[in-house]
Amino acid sequence: MDVSTRGDRTNLGTRRRFLTTAGAAATFGLAGCLGGGDEREVRITGSSTVFPLSEAVAEEYQQETDGVNISVSSDGSTGGFEQFFIPGDSDINGSSRPILEEEVERCRENGFEPIEIQCAGDALTAIVNNEADWVDCMTIEELGQIWDPDAENELWSDVNSDWPDEPFELYGPATTSGTFDYWTEDVIGKFRQIRDDFEGTERDDIIASSVAGSQYAHGYLPFSYYTNNQDQVKALDVDGGNGCTSPSLEGASTGEYPLSRPIFWYVNGNRLTENPALEPFVRFAIEMTGDQSIVADDIGYVPMSDEEIQTNLSKIDDAVNE
Repeated sequence: MDVSTRGDRTNLGTRRRFLTTAGAAATFGLAGCLGGGDEREVRITGSSTVFPLSEAVAEEYQQETDGVNISVSSDGSTGGFEQFFIPGDSDINGSSRPILEEEVERCRENGFEPIEIQCAGDALTAIVNNEADWVDCMTIEELGQIWDPDAENELWSDVNSDWPDEPFELYGPATTSGTFDYWTEDVIGKFRQIRDDFEGTERDDIIASSVAGSQYAHGYLPFSYYTNNQDQVKALDVDGGNGCTSPSLEGASTGEYPLSRPIFWYVNGNRLTENPALEPFVRFAIEMTGDQSIVADDIGYVPMSDEEIQTNLSKIDDAVNE
């Protein structure tokens, strides 16, 4: 799909900057407006996976819009829901997993409806050290056996006798992460249950650097963070039952890659009418999710189709016209 690029993007950060600032918060706005009483604000919290896209959209919007202050923080999908979005303290929460029904109910108890906007697609990527020449592909079952809290596997050879008699060093997203939730449910098959001896972090760049630092290390992270660190670590092909498939945007788009998944923004429905800055920003953000040059080329996710964009815009129409 050919998508035109919005405006002058000479100040748009590079993918490398996006993907190495995900442990922090970013605020975009005109410095001259920050002390004024008419300042309009949009607060985005949540997933480290979604953070680079949220940050890119916020910065692009600021190039075209005066007087709006947009803050973007990386708190984890679950962390963002729990700490900010459900209590009503943020306008948008990025999430690398669908919102849970119990989370929806808590939003409703607090007086608002969360609106689901799929913003991109991801190919969740299993990685090993570049010197791990004994493995190029793993089955979903083998990945599950490594991370299963009940499997009691300590050595690579415990999972596959052709692999070294060396202990795992495991790195992955923290328990506040939606990527953690996805991995435990779809790979291990036990939602939010995992072995307790892995190193967890909300910094996906730290996962990559940790795996790069040890021959027997293994981890998993979003595809965009792998591509930004592909000189440091090796991505594994994954066999979901139809042969080994490499992680790629094409494989994520078609669903051929077994660990393909959608990623989301959740919007506070009440704030769409209460916060005058929110609706125009959300519409801008939805339209940008189809921008190949930003979503795929700069960040490393699957852009949304024209049809999907229109579906998401219709959700906003319905919410503001209720």
